[in-house]
Formats: sequence, C-alpha cells, structure tokens
Amino acid sequence: MAGNKKDKILRMSRVRPKNDEQYDSIAYSKFHNGSRRAFDVLMEAQGYWSNMDRFRRERKRNMNYTFGKQWSDIICVDGKQMTEEDYIKEQGNIPLVNNHIHRLVKQVLGVYRSQAKEPTCVARDREEQKLGETMSTVLQYNMQLNQNQEMNARTMEEFLISGFAVQRKWYGWQNDMLDVWTDYVNPNKFFIDSNMRDFRGWDASMVGEVHDITFNHLCGCFAESPEDVKNFRRIYSFAHNRGILRTYGEQFGYSRLENIDFLFTSDPTLCRVIEVWRKETKPRYRCHDYNNGDVYKIEIEDYDEMVEEVNNDRIQRGLAQGMAEEEIPLIQATWFMDNYWYFYYLSPFGDILREGETPYEHKSHPYVFKAYPFIDGEIHSFVADVIDQQRYTNRLITMYDWIMKSSAKGVLMFPEGSEPDGMSMEDIADEWSRSNGVIFFKPKPGVPIPQQLANNCTNIGIVELLNLQLKFFEEISGVNGALQGKPGYAGTSAAKYNQETQNATLSLLDILESYSAFVRDGAYKDVKNIQQFYDTKRVFNISGRTGVQIVYDPKKIRDVMFDLSIIESTSTPAYRQMANDILMQLWQAQAISTEQLLQHGDFPFGDDLLQSLQSQKEQLEQGKTPDGLPQELLQQVQQGANMGAVNTAYNAIMGRGRAAA
Repeated sequence: MAGNKKDKILRMSRVRPKNDEQYDSIAYSKFHNGSRRAFDVLMEAQGYWSNMDRFRRERKRNMNYTFGKQWSDIICVDGKQMTEEDYIKEQGNIPLVNNHIHRLVKQVLGVYRSQAKEPTCVARDREEQKLGETMSTVLQYNMQLNQNQEMNARTMEEFLISGFAVQRKWYGWQNDMLDVWTDYVNPNKFFIDSNMRDFRGWDASMVGEVHDITFNHLCGCFAESPEDVKNFRRIYSFAHNRGILRTYGEQFGYSRLENIDFLFTSDPTLCRVIEVWRKETKPRYRCHDYNNGDVYKIEIEDYDEMVEEVNNDRIQRGLAQGMAEEEIPLIQATWFMDNYWYFYYLSPFGDILREGETPYEHKSHPYVFKAYPFIDGEIHSFVADVIDQQRYTNRLITMYDWIMKSSAKGVLMFPEGSEPDGMSMEDIADEWSRSNGVIFFKPKPGVPIPQQLANNCTNIGIVELLNLQLKFFEEISGVNGALQGKPGYAGTSAAKYNQETQNATLSLLDILESYSAFVRDGAYKDVKNIQQFYDTKRVFNISGRTGVQIVYDPKKIRDVMFDLSIIESTSTPAYRQMANDILMQLWQAQAISTEQLLQHGDFPFGDDLLQSLQSQKEQLEQGKTPDGLPQELLQQVQQGANMGAVNTAYNAIMGRGRAAA
C-alpha cells in the first residue's frame, strides 16, 4: 500500500489557493478550472450571443426593407412556409415595390451631414485651456487619419436601420502606422451582456466581437515567437493552407450570410477568433493620500511598500519637524473588491491566444456602443417605425396592378357545347389569356356566341388610401415635405416654409442628439488613448486649415482632465467666412498684424503670402537684401546704415503685405 511509503509533501498553495485568491476570480478559475476556463468563458459569451438572435433577425428585416427586399417576410400558406414574394409569383403576379424607407434614411443622413459637427476638448481647469485647444487639434488630426467623417455617416446609417451603433477604439499597427485607430463593428458580429439596462452602457459586464481573419493576420496580431506560429498551425490546421481554393467567399457588393454561427466560420479558409471583454473581480486597496489629495488603487502585495513604508517615513519626518502625530497626513488604505475589465482572445477550440487586464488607462473596454432608445432594454429603430406603412403601400400598389390587369382583359363568357373541334375549355382559356390569341369555332344555331364582360373597377378608393399612407410616412418619421426639399404650396410664405423645416428638424433632434452622445463617448476614448500612447513630442498640421501647426508635449497634456462637447465644425464655409470677417475688422483696426491675419485666417492666397513675408523678414534679420524693396531703402540696407532703416524696410514689407491682403 502507499501508506508504507512516505507521502510526498505538497505546497499548501498547490493544495488550495491562498486566502486572497479565493476572492480573485482569475486566480480562482486558473486553480479550479485549469484548461476548462477558456470553455467557461466561451459558453458564457455564446449565451449572450444567442440572446441577440432576435435582434439580428430584426436588423436583417430592417435592412431588407431599407434596400428594397420588401417581400421577404415568411408566411404560411396551406401548411407550407414561403416568402411573400414567392406566394405572389405563384399567383401569377409581380411583387411590386415602391421604396420610401430608403429615401427617408437618406434625408436624415443629409440632415446629419449638414450639421457638420465635431468633438472639441475643453480643459476643466480654465488655466489649462491652451492645452485644451492643443488636444482639440490633435483630435481633429486623428479624425482625419481615421476618416471619421465618412465612418460616422455610415455608422449613423446603421443607427437608423438597426437602432444600434458600435465602433472600436484601439492603439496599434495598421496601414504601417502605429497610432490610435477607430474601426467600424458590424452588429451581426458583436455581442453584449443581455442583462444591461443602462442606456449609457455602464452596467455591462461582458462585451465582445467575433473576428474572421486570415492566418497571416492571425500570426501578425498574436504570434510572439516561432513556437506560437507552430501552435497556430496546429489549432487552425485547415485555414493556414493557402493552396486551398476559396470558394466560400461572398460575392462583392452582396451579403451571403443569412445565419452567422458563434463558434465556426462559414469560410473554413479563415480563422475564427472570439474577442471577449469581461468584468472580473479581485481584492485591492483603495488609497487616499491626504498629503496631496490623490485617490488611487494598489495591489494587495504592494500594501507594505506603498502604504506602510510611506506612512512610517512620514511619521518619522513629521516628528522630527516637531509635528504632533495626529497632524501628520498619512495614506489611508481601504480593502475592497475591485471590478475591472479583463480581455480574452479565444479560439473556438478552447485555446487562449492572449489574455490580460485592460491595457487602457481609461480602465474600460475598447468598444463604444449606443442603442436607441433602450428603454427597458428595448431597441426600436427609425426604420422599424415605418415598416407597416411601407408594407401597406406595397400591397395597395400590387392590388392596383392586379385590378388593372383583370379589368383590362375582362371575363370571357363561353357557352357550353360551343367548343371547337379538338379544343377543350382549358385550351380555350389558355388561348384567351394570350395577348395575340385567336380562337376559331363554328357557331351553332340557337347557341349564343362567346362574349366578354368587362368593367372598369379601378376607381374604388385605392388612390386615396395610397395618398393617406404616404402622408403617414411623413407624420410617423417626422420627415415632412419641407425637410425633403419639396416646394411649398401656392401662397406659402418663406417664413412659414422655414418654420416647417425647423419643426421637422426638431422632430429628429432626439435621435440626432443621441447619436452625438455616441460620437462624444468615442472621442473621449480617443483622447484618453492619445494621452496614454502619444509619449513623444509631435508636430501636427491639420489639412485644410491655414496656419494650424501645433506641438504636442505629452509631459504637459498627459494628466490634464478634458471635457468633450460637440460643436459646429470649423471647416464649414459659413464658419470660415465669419472668422475671416472678424479678423479683417481687427486688422483694419490695427489690433493684429498682417502675419497674425494670415496665420489665423483662411484665405486662398494665405499660405503663399505668409511664406513670402516670413522669408523677407528672415532676410532682413540676417542682413541680406530682400526682394521687392524700394530702391532708396535698398541703398541704405546695402550700406548697413542703421536699424532705423531696417525697421523702415520691415514696415514697408508689412504695408505691402497688407495691401496684397
């Protein structure tokens, strides 16, 4: 028996976790679950993915109605399921569509683009407002780098169709550049905690995304050694073979996927990677340093070094200075259970490709999402509100077409016994339905000849019902004729027409401002990532804005708290014209110089003229002869007369620059 031998003594940490590890969710799962811990995360994520199945189906339906597939709803006829389009075709008719939803979506997008708003940083400390202007410029540079104007417009279109917008804010390599990036996230491949009820998303405990990437992309993102590449070849044994013919790809411009699976991709030549961000818990200390007012968190193992030793040192120095012990400001540490974001990159087979605590200083996940309106956790998109009107409009148009076809042909009354030789009633009906059909027969005495009964049945109120539904489109969506750009009725004043346009914009204000909150949340994470990862001095130039060149100093901006607001963009023609008018008034009042006018104004010739003035100024300062000076001043400059002549020459340059401006 084994009792005759001395049992091997195991360490207590291997037998059961330490007391603190019982409260650390990561340490606890590593100890108890081992290799199963990845499957536990996958199963929880798959549960939330499955809970979004109804949302994905509703999004698909809204997408179909937006882009013209408006007879794709499934119906049951005599126990057989089919689409409405197939049913109409079985009846020998054509399913007609008059798409009004797409027009409404484009009009709301036009209103959004016409606002031309952009995020702007404002420092909470007014003494640091200059740094806020610097951060605003850097943020605008990053928005231009990511083409945010186009991305936000397409995300707004998604927001109108599905009622849910998602973007991903991250830092890393892309397009051979190491920078802060913004990616669009397809809601079909996104999942989130279904128990979330806060419309700000603050109570979410899990978010994630399903990625289908090539094997080369997988190695570029996760491989840190040749052994990792070998391991990935083992995990994705099929996808790494580039010799396999890719016959599973989607047709360009068309979506093929009807049902997306969570664990497996429909294209086996791609690698399925599941990104999961989950709230984890562990014990930590929350510290309040009364000496400087800082509040921060520390790990349990750092308590002795960062609290006890510091407090003992302060007590000794305070007593040496003659202070009473109760007057010495110490660090107060309180034990608490910390909830923090932890990420997993998983394969469908239970492999953890990478994991760790959030690397971002904003201490959150990289996703920004917005659901509308999300009252009691429900999503009701802009498109979903007008689907019933669109369906009824299509039904009326199709019915009108049926009635016109039947009334144009009429009903044939063919007496029994008058059939021509060799033709049945079915043959006669088939020939009658032809546009050029001819039926030959010999009339019989006493038998009436065939006759057609036709009646005009088109004027039965369909036109009135159709106009009523089109009116409902405007009433329900809030996009009335004035906002659509339709001309006003005869006798409508310009003031009334403008008021109607403004009222229509007010009806869309809620959804537009809700999306602005989404843009503001994304800009907040961009600012935090810029503060964290822009760790060297950089010079930024904003294209399209004359004279905008700033120097970003991370030492000054890193710890500044910024507030973000959405304001009118400074790139609009109306804003530039207003700014130029104000600058011209200041210049005419001699409150600013010509150089300041050209630096801050937006003139077609501003860059060239400013460069010319600065070049002449540098030549004068170096004692050289600048081009374009009057001859009498050139002689004095060449003789190196006195600085008064130099100043006179400089004033002449400024005067010529003012005249040119």
